[in-house]
Amino acid sequence: MIEQIFNVGIIGCGLIGQKRANSLGVMGKLIACADIDKSRAEKLIKNSNAKAFSNWQDLISLPEIDIVVIATLHDSLADITYAAVKAGKHVLVEKPAARSPDELDRILELEELNSVKVHVGFNHRYHRALQKAKEIVDSGQIGELMFLRARYGHGARIGYDKEWRSNPLLSGGGELIDQGPHLIDLSRWFLGDFQDVSGFAHTYYWDMPVDDNGFMLLKTTDKKVAFLHASCTEWKNLFSMEIYGKKGKLDISGLGGSYGLEKITFYKMLPEMGPPETISWEYAMTDNSWEEEMKEFYQDIILNRRPSASLIDAYEALKVVQKIYKESGYDYCKKPT
Repeated sequence: MIEQIFNVGIIGCGLIGQKRANSLGVMGKLIACADIDKSRAEKLIKNSNAKAFSNWQDLISLPEIDIVVIATLHDSLADITYAAVKAGKHVLVEKPAARSPDELDRILELEELNSVKVHVGFNHRYHRALQKAKEIVDSGQIGELMFLRARYGHGARIGYDKEWRSNPLLSGGGELIDQGPHLIDLSRWFLGDFQDVSGFAHTYYWDMPVDDNGFMLLKTTDKKVAFLHASCTEWKNLFSMEIYGKKGKLDISGLGGSYGLEKITFYKMLPEMGPPETISWEYAMTDNSWEEEMKEFYQDIILNRRPSASLIDAYEALKVVQKIYKESGYDYCKKPT
């Protein structure tokens, strides 16, 4: 059986662009790369017949491209996505997809008009432990969900406060818009839409005009709660999510690599309560979330279905981020001019 092959162009050839290039799988063929530093694009297409550009508009204008992957800084994500959708290309854009929900409005309208698919790179959904958690939750094994709590953070590095993430014009904010959207997206994936949003973002340690910690308390209409903390003063890279149902609990930890062994433990409540029945799954193998995410996107296009991680999901995550920034007194949540 011959699989359909999609011609792919990648805009932004840094670390994430490289990950995307290495995760196209058998259904994706890299035919062009673009980066303002053309040497990075040339490096990514080395030993292939793909084209390298310093201007992303040149890549989008190629008629043979089916999918555009956008892995640039936050300030250009929305503009490039809009141009690619306008050109009739399917798009995978890295989270957060924009600096504010306002930047997504015109893309949402155009996506429907042009009948293309836009997937937002929330690759954490595709980690094995989180896929297992979704399977268990959807099966009803832990009963009706009540709440979850999650932490995601890293210790950064010397000079972190001088990097692009510390420039609000480029990033749209700090830690809350960097790692925070993954926590918000995963929480919505399990609990549903949040109607009540409160929280606090603050700069505690790094000498920069953006936040280094974000705290969130999010509630659904039926009072399910997500209690979340994103931090770049964690000092030891950490991912932790605990999901509580009326019949048990799921404890997810690690993402592989510097975040530690990826693992999920199911604490199943017994009828007599007391110590729960405990089952654990460990995933010591290499992270394959990027490949799995791309496989699903190919199928979304083939089957003409809305991507599970869509612009709506990015929009909802950014609404949470923007509200907390406004409440915390950060003025970079204003719509950029």
